[in-house]
Amino acid sequence: MTLADEGWIRNVAEPPTRWELTTHIFAVALTAQGGSDLRQRVRPTLERLRDETGETVLFVVPDLKNFVITDVIECRQALRMVPHVGTPIAPQNSAAGRAMLAFMDIDQQTSLLGAEPSQQLLESFELTRRRGYAISDGEIDPTTTTIAAPIFKFDGTPGYAIVVCAPRERLIPPLHETIGKMVAQAARELSQGATATPKLAG
Repeated sequence: MTLADEGWIRNVAEPPTRWELTTHIFAVALTAQGGSDLRQRVRPTLERLRDETGETVLFVVPDLKNFVITDVIECRQALRMVPHVGTPIAPQNSAAGRAMLAFMDIDQQTSLLGAEPSQQLLESFELTRRRGYAISDGEIDPTTTTIAAPIFKFDGTPGYAIVVCAPRERLIPPLHETIGKMVAQAARELSQGATATPKLAG
């Protein structure tokens, strides 16, 4: 129960009662085991996206109450944003949160947000579904802009997110659509069963 209270394990929804590891341990494992299959499969795409955008790229997974950065591909510019592996990302107002929550059902949204999404947030989810990516422009950190897109699993549910993270003064609004389309394309390439239709929230 201590492990559950601290967020390291969670109860599996389907009977019988079972426990599974959360992404807390997954983040630690990715840090210690750089050769994991997931990391090997994702890294080339993240590195290419870093080169195409010129900005830092993050790989993010959902956790019990937030999202967790599990890989960071630093950009080569002197001024850059470089969050650490294992850093939690709040679902509310973050690009990663909006990108993944938009394709989750209402129960998952409520669980991660701590309350049912507001009408304003639901409208942002609709925008995310239409264009394929989400933007957080200075809403978490006034100096940072992030653009994220979800990676879908075989069943059409979002399993991960790719995030481009850059100084706000460099990733200006006229570039949002161009970078957003790059992020969305990279996420589509990594999605499993890419021909499947993503499940929509609701």
